[in-house]
Amino acid sequence: MKADLTLTTSEFKRKCLAVMRDLEARRLSRVVVTRRGKPVAELRPTKRKLPSLWGCMRGTVRLGPDVDLTEPIIDEPFDAMRGVLHR
Repeated sequence: MKADLTLTTSEFKRKCLAVMRDLEARRLSRVVVTRRGKPVAELRPTKRKLPSLWGCMRGTVRLGPDVDLTEPIIDEPFDAMRGVLHR
């Protein structure tokens, strides 16, 4: 059964990583952090597992057949080609 936990700020500081592991494993449903007896923060596990950001944009960009990403897009030479490093 999931339990609620109430900690003072100093207790939370000492036990933070263990509390996060318990929240992640769903052993705790809620953690309330108090300062001088008054609640200042409430932690809960996420409602769902968050998807990975790796590859999340895959397939969202379409290039036409006439687009060549290796071709330069400007006709004028770069400053560095003319020996100018700073303007």
